[in-house]
Amino acid sequence: MNILVTGGAGFIGSHTCVALLEAGYSVIVADNLYNSSVEVLDRVKQITGKELLFYRIDVTDATAVGAVFDAHSFDGVIHFAGYKAVGESVEKPLDYYYNNTVSTMVLVSACRKHGVKRFVFSSSATVYGENRVPFIETMELRPPANPYGRTKVISEQILSDVAWTETGWAVALLRYFNPVGAHESGLIGEAPTGIPNNLMPYITQVASGRLEKLRIFGNDYPTPDGTGVRDYIHVCDLAEGHLRALEKLTPGVHIYNLGTGRGTSVLHLVKAFEEANGIKIPYEFAPRRPGDIAESYADVSKARHELGWSARRSIVDMCRDAWRFEKGRKEA
Repeated sequence: MNILVTGGAGFIGSHTCVALLEAGYSVIVADNLYNSSVEVLDRVKQITGKELLFYRIDVTDATAVGAVFDAHSFDGVIHFAGYKAVGESVEKPLDYYYNNTVSTMVLVSACRKHGVKRFVFSSSATVYGENRVPFIETMELRPPANPYGRTKVISEQILSDVAWTETGWAVALLRYFNPVGAHESGLIGEAPTGIPNNLMPYITQVASGRLEKLRIFGNDYPTPDGTGVRDYIHVCDLAEGHLRALEKLTPGVHIYNLGTGRGTSVLHLVKAFEEANGIKIPYEFAPRRPGDIAESYADVSKARHELGWSARRSIVDMCRDAWRFEKGRKEA
């Protein structure tokens, strides 16, 4: 089966490419390398011992996307491509609305033209807004606290509306929480350009000496230690969740939370990293970051029951694998 993976050179996309290739799928990647590099795809090939095809295109470019669809017969699409930083989305809302929603519309239009109706979408827990925890798929969505989350709501609605009005569509909307960690080989992981927006690469870059200290945004949340609580999930578990969703797709729209079902505070994650790797992480508190909420963690029972999937790796695994990857970058 030929699977188009948009954003396949990114953090989650690259790990999902590994899972797909190891499961016997043929993978075609479309990525503009905005926040990634082609070297990542070379490492995916090194890990799996298998080839993939790569198109360096922007998925908002309908002509470029159409040419890829003309060149291949796809059995399904996994759509990762998009901007993903909550804080940045508050600063650059128009960029986020354009990139994240137009790319979805371009892809869906190409799928319709070419008869491709199996679609897995990389959504986010941010769609739940400031809701009660744990978040469950059936709860009423509240307005997301940031433009990034709103782009995910819009894209989910686009896909749902198309699937409800045209027969044969099989759509999985995967609302996942906070992916961290890296492949156990240490060859691929989260390597953002510039100062990281996400917590784990910020921690690992402080540990390696790339950055002086960690800034923790907010220590006055209504949580046990005052810092934000999130559901951190190992990226390899998340990749396996995408594979299971693709394998189990049936006609209709299916929504799944992909997380561990456990909330971990920022300070708890920092301490877990220190204990797992024997490294002290200096940090300072900073004001809350616009667009953040106090708590976010999942009810994952639906994915467990319907997909036969659950996260297997621990916080310690996440911390050790993330540091192994960062050490490899430092030594390279």
